[in-house]
Amino acid sequence: MGTLPNDVGVLAGMHFSAATAAFQIEGARTAGGRGRSIWDDFVDVQGNVIDGSTAEPGPDSFHRFDEDIALLAELGVDRYRFSISWTRVIPNAGIDASVNPAGLDYYDRLVDGLLAAGITPEPTLYHWDLPVSLEMQGGWLNRDTAHRFGEYTEVVADRLGDRVRHWYTINEPASTSLQGYALGELAPGHALLFEALPTVHHQLLAHGIAAPILREHGAVQAAPTLNHSLMLPASAAANDQAAAGLLDGIHNRLFADPLLLGTYPDLSAFGVDLPIEDGDMELISAPNEVYGFNYYNPTTVRAAEGPLLFEMVPTPGASVTGFGPMWPIRPDTMRDFLIDMARRYESALPPIIITENGASFPEPDTTETEISDSERIDYLRDHLGAVIEAKAAGVRIDGYAVWSLLDNFEWADGWSQRFGLVHVDMRTGTRTPKASYSWYRDLISAARS
Repeated sequence: MGTLPNDVGVLAGMHFSAATAAFQIEGARTAGGRGRSIWDDFVDVQGNVIDGSTAEPGPDSFHRFDEDIALLAELGVDRYRFSISWTRVIPNAGIDASVNPAGLDYYDRLVDGLLAAGITPEPTLYHWDLPVSLEMQGGWLNRDTAHRFGEYTEVVADRLGDRVRHWYTINEPASTSLQGYALGELAPGHALLFEALPTVHHQLLAHGIAAPILREHGAVQAAPTLNHSLMLPASAAANDQAAAGLLDGIHNRLFADPLLLGTYPDLSAFGVDLPIEDGDMELISAPNEVYGFNYYNPTTVRAAEGPLLFEMVPTPGASVTGFGPMWPIRPDTMRDFLIDMARRYESALPPIIITENGASFPEPDTTETEISDSERIDYLRDHLGAVIEAKAAGVRIDGYAVWSLLDNFEWADGWSQRFGLVHVDMRTGTRTPKASYSWYRDLISAARS
């Protein structure tokens, strides 16, 4: 068993969680009245997913969520961050506002099961699974999608708000905008480059519309979760430094600045004006109770010719996860990013919750025994060490969530990447806790003692 981070007592008072997302674990894509999302369309196109998998059957948490709750209870987490599938709730949003009772019933059962186990539910309302019916009308390029998100939020809050107090609104809008609409690597698979940037504003507006609705239904937390990466210039050359600054602006500050400062960074280098209307920035920058922070790795950047002006390259000297050289392991960069955020935004920055942090490593498709995933344990230990160092430097961090509780459908990488504390046989759904599961359980226990 791997060792715990030094000074684990510094983590006392934090809450601990594990995270998942609906499309990645639920399976049952046509069950219970569920409609189609952009990811249903994406996986059905041959070649979009590296191993040809379609998110089914996989963990099949739609039918086996009680097993997930039992695993969470044994793990000892305080909270469970999962996501709600928009298409299970309003299958044809934007065309037909009819609500699917079976979809809401499923999340009712999940919430009640978590509460009975003493675990606080933390639903995320949007984790990339936009209804196809809205994408046909422009998706996140269309301002109206933000208002349809508000309607969806109202429906979910009406059903669950009597028991759910902790919510996340929009997950990783940078990935949706940059990989989904700009580069075409993820659903909906558009390659619009900088013409995709209006999707940034509309996602942040959706959060701004949804958060007060949740609070009106009793929420004590309603925040987005942002994925960040420290940008490392490939060299000391001025053009590499400038390239890193450009990518930092698009990937990090384009999302943090409007939420925390009420303004967007300068986008003149990209020739884009965001579609801001009166009152938008006030909605977007209304204070949030927490700042959801997802972090996996830094990004090394060098100058390039062409429309992007920058290129992402391997990070010298860093070990890597199962994704290879573009996913370097540098926990010190997580510490440095957290400290820089606290200095940059000062009192505008609310308490940080690390809502995703984890790593994928090669593992067998099936197992009958506990997998000794020592590399994952090392990754988690060292990144929690970075949390301890950031807290020692004065950064307020109130919670930490491992990505992920389960091996799951890793988007365009299908079943080929395994992030879970629990191994899942994707054909049978059989769950087998790994060594990292026991390690995280011991970490939580030690932090409380």
